[in-house]
Amino acid sequence: MRHDDLMGTPKTAPRTSYHHGDLRNALMDSAVELARLGGPAAVVLREVARRVGVSATAAYRHFSAADELVDEVKHAALAKLAESIERAVEAVPADGDPGDVAVARLRASAEGYLDFAFNETGLFQTAFCREEMEHPEGTEKGRPFAESAAFQMFSGLLDEVLAAGRMAPQWRDGAEIAGWSMVHGFAVLTTDGPLGRHVPDEAKAFIRQRTIDLLLRGLTATD
Repeated sequence: MRHDDLMGTPKTAPRTSYHHGDLRNALMDSAVELARLGGPAAVVLREVARRVGVSATAAYRHFSAADELVDEVKHAALAKLAESIERAVEAVPADGDPGDVAVARLRASAEGYLDFAFNETGLFQTAFCREEMEHPEGTEKGRPFAESAAFQMFSGLLDEVLAAGRMAPQWRDGAEIAGWSMVHGFAVLTTDGPLGRHVPDEAKAFIRQRTIDLLLRGLTATD
């Protein structure tokens, strides 16, 4: 699909209604929807303004530049990723052996991550896009990914596995990055790489479960 086809025409593109004084939220909602449909490249400030039904000048009062808007959408997408992980983790029954529960919750986090990547590919791509706001020297340079809710949640789940005796202490350091890299790598290869283009769906489903199995085997090593 061409980018201009995605955007539609001025006469037919959907517009988001908003209440007076709530324009920023309306702009954000429209920007997130564009990211959902077309990834970070689709988040164009003028198009966002047109869909909401205001002038570009009005939009620039809330977002001084396009990269500021993309930066905000990026963190909104990360928040939605965290919500997907949390839903999957919270669906795991809490009764049973604490070690089994901890490992099951860790597995669920990987499933929630991949569900988001495959069901919300545009937002997934936006969550990890390279767009970064330029900040004046001496000011804060964005929000570190390690502070995101998704990363903090994964770290907490690893702590649960460790506390339940299902992980050797020497394997805990660096486990967040190692584990995240494995799941994220599979997601990217499938959504925007050769796995997505050349591997049948049945094979991808098998590889998905094999990836998670190997991840858990490595993270829950006890010796």
